[in-house]
Amino acid sequence: MGEDKVSGDKVSIRGRTARKVVKLANHFPVPGGPQRREFLRQRINERERKWECPEGFLLKEIEMEHFTMELLTGTDSTSDGIILQLHGGGYYRKMHNTYRAMAGLYREISKGFDVLSIDYRVAPEHPFPAALEDALAAYEWILTMDYNPDKIFVAGDSAGGGLALALCLYLRDYDIRLPKGIITMSAWTDLTKSGESYKENFDIDPIFGGSKDTLVYKEGYYKDSDPANPYISPINGDYSGFPPILMQVGEYEMLLSDTLTIVDKARQAGVKVKEHIYRGMFHVFQMGMLLYPESRDAWKEVGRFIRNLSKSDRQ
Repeated sequence: MGEDKVSGDKVSIRGRTARKVVKLANHFPVPGGPQRREFLRQRINERERKWECPEGFLLKEIEMEHFTMELLTGTDSTSDGIILQLHGGGYYRKMHNTYRAMAGLYREISKGFDVLSIDYRVAPEHPFPAALEDALAAYEWILTMDYNPDKIFVAGDSAGGGLALALCLYLRDYDIRLPKGIITMSAWTDLTKSGESYKENFDIDPIFGGSKDTLVYKEGYYKDSDPANPYISPINGDYSGFPPILMQVGEYEMLLSDTLTIVDKARQAGVKVKEHIYRGMFHVFQMGMLLYPESRDAWKEVGRFIRNLSKSDRQ
């Protein structure tokens, strides 16, 4: 896969601490094992307090046919740019408050873009293509609004990163206008789990490592479909004609090759791709937001990517 550029000479103290905390939280012994842990995590998310929209922001709920969307805007200004945020969770977990906070950060680092977060349908009740259909419906909704077509971005983490790429493969295949840029964080793009890092990082990944009883090995999303389908595993897609892509991933991830293979394929197709492997980091470390240097640097990079592409349209 060529030379991989890993950022930084060392991991920050706070970054190492975050990695240890994440590992402990995901491997702490729970009666009933991993399945019980996942059940408890889902119950916690279901019972979380209603998110309090920060001062200066306005959150609007939009009911679609099969799912709900949340549009985060400003109270004192309008924007002609928007970011479609597709959440992670292995296609099994619903959207939770962390993503509402991330939407606020997307708005901040983009200098005022609106953010549309969608609570798409998930497995096992709603297998493929439900999530893709919902992402497409949300994107088509954006196209009907008054946003500048050159200021539309699609972003996603983990399964949401894979979904962002799958969505854009579909848009390209069906001649629907593509976004200005794509942002992925620890994208899950290979549901066949064929990449080298699934073995090489199996023992060091603090979230998915050491066990095959995790979301990575659940098959309910693709169910009776072929997991190699590019709309399920974008690692098998053709990236000709794609807009610029920013792909961030942690060095310790089992899903590392999911990003690196896409990077190589997209570059071979002539796509402008910015890859960044963060040293010592774990799956979707960006959820730390501004709490430790690595996450803070990742969000700054996302902000530059959005602003630079938006500026290029005016030059």
